[in-house]
Amino acid sequence: MKVVCVGGGPAGLYLSILLKRQDPSHDITVHERDPEGSTYGWGVTYWRELLDRLHEHDPQSARALGEHSVSWHEGVAHLRGLTTRHHGDQGFGIGRHRLLEILAARARALGVRLEYERGITDGAVPDTDLVVAADGVHSALRTRHARHFGTETRTGRNRYAWLGTTKVFDSFTFAFLETGHGWIWCYGYPYGPDRSTCVVECAPETWTGLGLDRAGGADGLALLEELFAGVLDGHRLIGREAADGGAQWSAFRTLTNRTWSRENLVLIGDAAHTTHYSIGAGTTLALEDAVALAGALRAHPVLPQALARYERERRAALLPVQSAARYSAQWYENLPRYVHLPPRQMFALLGQRHSPLLPHVPPRLYYRLDRVAGQSAALRRFKRWLGPKVASGVHTRMLSARTRPEHHGGARFRPWSSRVAD
Repeated sequence: MKVVCVGGGPAGLYLSILLKRQDPSHDITVHERDPEGSTYGWGVTYWRELLDRLHEHDPQSARALGEHSVSWHEGVAHLRGLTTRHHGDQGFGIGRHRLLEILAARARALGVRLEYERGITDGAVPDTDLVVAADGVHSALRTRHARHFGTETRTGRNRYAWLGTTKVFDSFTFAFLETGHGWIWCYGYPYGPDRSTCVVECAPETWTGLGLDRAGGADGLALLEELFAGVLDGHRLIGREAADGGAQWSAFRTLTNRTWSRENLVLIGDAAHTTHYSIGAGTTLALEDAVALAGALRAHPVLPQALARYERERRAALLPVQSAARYSAQWYENLPRYVHLPPRQMFALLGQRHSPLLPHVPPRLYYRLDRVAGQSAALRRFKRWLGPKVASGVHTRMLSARTRPEHHGGARFRPWSSRVAD
């Protein structure tokens, strides 16, 4: 099979690795519009389950990934001068630059051609058996056929900035700060021996009230460094290497598509779907898409059947993830509902923010019920049963006729989902 992957991110590179391992005779080329070694973002997170799964599919790249990652077992939360620590599952962080280096080197070793600084648009796609659109949320290939794919985007309310810092956190860290213009908060996690990722988020009123919408470059970073001096311990924040190097603020866009394929063109990763960054699943979902697509192509020699299986499998797997992401984003957008609770209760509900039941139950009551349910298997089962029922009823009333209610399972999502209070 001749395959062209458009986009040299984790999804496109890992798919090329898996396809070459399945059949070395595959002719595979990955096209990336940016120069080699350039990327956006700082560190990405993943969890032990993903690393174990990658070992099953390509032990060599999985070993390299593990060797160049840092890990933690604790979550730390700061609010109103109090600190809460939680011992949880093992989490990992790795620099996005290093992740792409590992995957690119492995792909080359297997015989994949990597062509950098060559963007591929719909009119320039080479004659090939399969075209994989792995070119991200702004996918040119998907945009050209947006009507066919049924592409829809929903923009979140809050503003966020994806930053780096020289502060090396020893755990996954939250910090919530009240200002004269409302609450602002950050999440931080290490990804190397001398760097961490630091995501700052706030409501739009806080963003404009603090002047962050007008502060450019060094001034904006200096203001954030002053606000979060307590958690940064005097370390600096680092903006993206673009424009003036300052904090680039965005509103998250949730992207969905009615279908993921058109003839021999298939969507993968962020080109097919996005989930809110607060569940830390973007890279994991991209790699899992690659695993599913490679498996479907191996199982079905007829391309339409393979692409249908891939989409069917991944849509089913994404339902609970998309539900978790939606409720997580809403929790932060409604932070004032929770932030004035006693810190232990507030952080407990932070860990429960994916629950479809939580938005419809008074927070203090939910906390008490959750504590009781933690000691009763029967109540835990009732809670898992009731959440989807409430969510389905709300969705039936609120969603358009073309959108069916989703099932909300009891799956746990990380890194910002583990319980941060007992």
